[in-house]
Amino acid sequence: MALAAVRAQAEKTRPPRALWTAAVLGRPVGEPDDTAFQMRVLRHALSLLERTDGPVILEDFPEDPPGLTDTPGWTPPATTSTGAFAAELNGLLPLWRTAQTRFGRTSVGLSFPDPASWPDVVAQALAGGLPVAPGLDTAALSVRHLCDDIKALYGEAAQAIGPKPSPNQVDTWFWRNTVAGETLRALRTTAMASDNNALKTVGGRFFVPTPWVG
Repeated sequence: MALAAVRAQAEKTRPPRALWTAAVLGRPVGEPDDTAFQMRVLRHALSLLERTDGPVILEDFPEDPPGLTDTPGWTPPATTSTGAFAAELNGLLPLWRTAQTRFGRTSVGLSFPDPASWPDVVAQALAGGLPVAPGLDTAALSVRHLCDDIKALYGEAAQAIGPKPSPNQVDTWFWRNTVAGETLRALRTTAMASDNNALKTVGGRFFVPTPWVG
C-alpha cells in the first residue's frame, strides 16, 4: 500500500493499493502535530488492504489538509524584494532563533553550519565555484543542502511569532517577496549551466520547486 504524493506517478506505477492526498509534497499524511487528520489518512489507507476488488486500487482521500487553507491574521516577516541576501538573512536570524525557542528544534544544519557564512558561499557558487561543506563529499550535494537550509531557515523564521501560516503562505512569501527566493532561482540557473553534471542535475531538480521557477 502506497501513500501517493503525486497522483500521476501512482497511476503510472500502479501499486496494488494507493491513497492520494492533496497534502503538500513531503507531508503525505498532513501537517506536523495534526494527529487527528494524520490518523484519518492512515486508517483510510490501511482500509484499502481489506478490499478484495482490484487488482489495483487508487483512491483520493476525500478531505483537503487544513494546511492548504491560509491562516487569517498571519503577517510575513518584514523583508524587501530588492537588496543584498546577506542583509535580509541577518535581519531574519533573530526570528529564526525565536522560532527555535518556540518549537524546541530546527531542521537547519544540513550544509555549512554557520548561517553567517551562507552569503559568501552563495556568491562563490554564483561565480561558478564549487564550494564543499564540511562532512559532505561534493559541491553538488553541498549547494543542494545549502538551498534546503536557506528555505528551512526562512520557513522557520516565518513561524516564529503569531499564528502558524499555511505552507502556501510561506511559499508565496519566500518565492515572491524575498531576496533569498530570487537568489535560489539564480543559483538554479547557474547550476544548470555548469560543466559539473552532478550540480547541473541537482540544480534543475531540487533548488527551486517547479511552481516557483518562473
